[in-house]
Amino acid sequence: MNLLSNLPFSWRRLLAFLLLAGVAGCAPAAHEPAYRIGFSQCNTDDAWRQAMLAGMEKELSIHPNVHFQMLDARNNSDLQRRQVRELIRQRVDLLIISPNQSGPLTALAEAAYNQGIPVVVLDRRTTSRLYTAYVGGNNQEVGRRAGHYAAQLLRQRGQVLEILGMPGSSPAADRDLGFQQALAEHPELQLVAKLQANWQPASVLQRLPAVLRAHPETDLIFAHNDPMAQAAYQVARQLGRDQHIRIIGVDGLPGPGNGLQLVEDGALKATLLYPTGGEEAIRTALRILQDEPFEKDNILSTMVIDSTNVGTMRTQTEQLATQRQDIRYQQQRLREQMRRYASQKTTVYLLLASLLVAVLLGALAWRSSRNNRRIRRMVEEQNAEIRLQRNQIEQLAEDARRSSEAKLRFFTNFSHELRTPLTLILGPVEDLLTSPAELAPAQRHDLKLVRRNTQRLLQLVNQLLDFRKIDVGKMAVRATKSNLVAFVRELMDVFEKTARRRNITFRFLPAEPVINLWFDGDILDKVFSNLLSNAFKYTADGGQVTVSLQRGPAANTVRVSVEDNGRGIAEADQPHILGWFFQGSQPSANGSGLGLALADGLTRLHEGTLSFRSQPGHGSTFEVTLPLAKPATFLDAAPAPLYTPSTAHALDDEPLELPAEVAPARTDATVLVIEDHEEVRNFLVQKLQPHFQVSTAADGAAGLRLAGETIPDVIVCDVSLPELTGLEVAVALKGDWRTSHIPLVLLTARDAPEQQIEGVQAGADLYLTKPFNPTFLLESLRTLLRNRDQQREHFRRELSVDTATVAPQRVDQKFLADLTAIIEANLDRPALSVDDIARSLGVSQMQLYRKVKALLGTGVTDYIQSLRLTKARQLLLHEGSAIAQVAYQTGFSSPSYFATLFKGKYQVSPSEYKALHTPTHH
Repeated sequence: MNLLSNLPFSWRRLLAFLLLAGVAGCAPAAHEPAYRIGFSQCNTDDAWRQAMLAGMEKELSIHPNVHFQMLDARNNSDLQRRQVRELIRQRVDLLIISPNQSGPLTALAEAAYNQGIPVVVLDRRTTSRLYTAYVGGNNQEVGRRAGHYAAQLLRQRGQVLEILGMPGSSPAADRDLGFQQALAEHPELQLVAKLQANWQPASVLQRLPAVLRAHPETDLIFAHNDPMAQAAYQVARQLGRDQHIRIIGVDGLPGPGNGLQLVEDGALKATLLYPTGGEEAIRTALRILQDEPFEKDNILSTMVIDSTNVGTMRTQTEQLATQRQDIRYQQQRLREQMRRYASQKTTVYLLLASLLVAVLLGALAWRSSRNNRRIRRMVEEQNAEIRLQRNQIEQLAEDARRSSEAKLRFFTNFSHELRTPLTLILGPVEDLLTSPAELAPAQRHDLKLVRRNTQRLLQLVNQLLDFRKIDVGKMAVRATKSNLVAFVRELMDVFEKTARRRNITFRFLPAEPVINLWFDGDILDKVFSNLLSNAFKYTADGGQVTVSLQRGPAANTVRVSVEDNGRGIAEADQPHILGWFFQGSQPSANGSGLGLALADGLTRLHEGTLSFRSQPGHGSTFEVTLPLAKPATFLDAAPAPLYTPSTAHALDDEPLELPAEVAPARTDATVLVIEDHEEVRNFLVQKLQPHFQVSTAADGAAGLRLAGETIPDVIVCDVSLPELTGLEVAVALKGDWRTSHIPLVLLTARDAPEQQIEGVQAGADLYLTKPFNPTFLLESLRTLLRNRDQQREHFRRELSVDTATVAPQRVDQKFLADLTAIIEANLDRPALSVDDIARSLGVSQMQLYRKVKALLGTGVTDYIQSLRLTKARQLLLHEGSAIAQVAYQTGFSSPSYFATLFKGKYQVSPSEYKALHTPTHH
């Protein structure tokens, strides 16, 4: 009786009727109205089409009363027209059209609309407004966002190439229009070419190489979809320009090989999210069919997905996939309940003779229906929650991107701004230390303490800038093929003095005398210098530091190891020792937590690996593994920038020493100082006034005007100036015949190699980075003026006239002659070192190293070795000369070592060479 009392009133009436009539019957079941929706699409992008259909299927899953018929025209407009005509003939309740081109489907969409069939246009508009509703992205907004993002990437200046979709399709036209509108707001961005690719990656692969060769300065490519963007990346990589050209796509679909994966892998710089609109199209169609309010134009939002938010998007996509799996599970349960409900209804219809069975089955069917409605409400609530989470994800991603950009800007600006006050600290200190005035020992000690810690702060600033470059992918590898053994030996020479002073055994153990590979000397200089500095820092006096170099166990690799017997690394610190700003449980007083992290980042940038092993109390070994072959990501090395003291290593915390004695003042020479920072300008005037006639200007325009009026003998100019930058001033000075001969010194806080090259290319004779040594600046100005006088005198003698045009002339021959003479005079000394030669020439070791490297393309040690072998070859031709005697005369420590190096250079042993060139007596 309790079961019967719980039945609906209609069921109880039916039961009473059956009892009274004694006949079998069935109760009509209530159904939702059934709808037939026809869908024709013509998009050839499989990933985009699958994502759109997945959204439609998810939305249709909660509407089992809808019969959905999908027809795929596969980029064939004629086939799509036939499909739409067939759907109109079938009199579907609603027609959804996703055209490939706007024109061909316009007439059929109007015909269906005029016949009373609601028409929903998806993704691409027709050329007429005769349709019921439109669902799709704002393609103009997609184009505008891509243009603004491109301007941000290129810092408002560069050359851009656009790859368009099919002519006549509304997405291609609107994206192109929006992109051009955005570029118009940035006059320095130049759209150099457009490529019609018809949405086809194959067309991009075929035609883009010729376009890129015609426009080699292209900085960025905007493709109208991600498949074409991926094809553009393949072309750029084939041409070796994938590191220079940034690529932006459109779609932002998840899954392997799609937009999110391409951004995460670094193939694309960014992709614009372009929702497929599948879910919204079905929801709009159902609102139309159910006579509910709807919007005629349903515009879907977009956003930029780049490295700052792609991880978040991928995580959320995975969460959405999990939730969809849950929905499918609920739908499966729903279908099971529906099947059970149908089975129970059938049982009721077949077993009406048994009233009790019919009542029980009816009650069960009623309960199942109630469960189904509850499940359906749960699914709808989950869909609403998913949409809310997606909106929140987009907002969080945008906030994260802005926060990341602000942080990076702060690092860069803060590091650059530190250089100006460092100049005003280090300059006077260097002046006091090198001045002839007597200083008390305590005063000199305190000044050296200030100088040493100022230089440490400068080193930290440089490391912060390198960290920022690695973090944003702005540091490129510019490699040359050279001998790694000689390169490492030259770096070790810098630490020889420290090793001798602290009685540390410092050994170099190369497995081979020559190992050639492609590497960036500036990057590996920082890596090995950091590792060697750490080894000396944590090794006690009297300890041991060993550098070994050999081919790696893996094919085509070389391994450099730096081993010490210092205190080692605590086991708790080892998992984190290569992390940024990590100082460990026993931090060093001079540590910043940047050195090892920077070395690791630079090694990975060089396509290598940095590993270590350490035993507390017994020392550590750091190993750098590098590829022998040239990776595709390496660029060819740029010309070496002008050397300035601020770019040299600090040796044992001792800065570059410059002579205290200066030449007599040349008071008739005039110097123009162009500097906007008042304290730096006053400091320069104070240092130069005793030696030159000084005039000043506070901005670039005033300085350029004053230079044209006064024609000074030399100009000192800051790079960062208001109105006109220092680079613009340099170009203007060198382009004006009145001022083109004036030597120009650029001062700046920007010390990146590419920035120095930019300054030299603009016409600078010297490029000094802040903080600079004022004595070095003074001597440099005197040298520039003296060289100009020598050039004028040379041309006066050559041409036998009173005046001559000053032209640039190399003056390095005397340096090479002096260097060669010193080496040849000491050729029989095995202990001849780079330090000895540097003292003889009156320069520092690093100055000598960089000078010889710039002139000869080799290190000092290799040059000494080359002269020894050349002299030995000459001596071997003398009759009666013994190989051992020749080896010792030319400064080799042993005949065997001499024989190895001789055969390595001339491919024959000394004895074979002597036999070949000694005449045979009969």
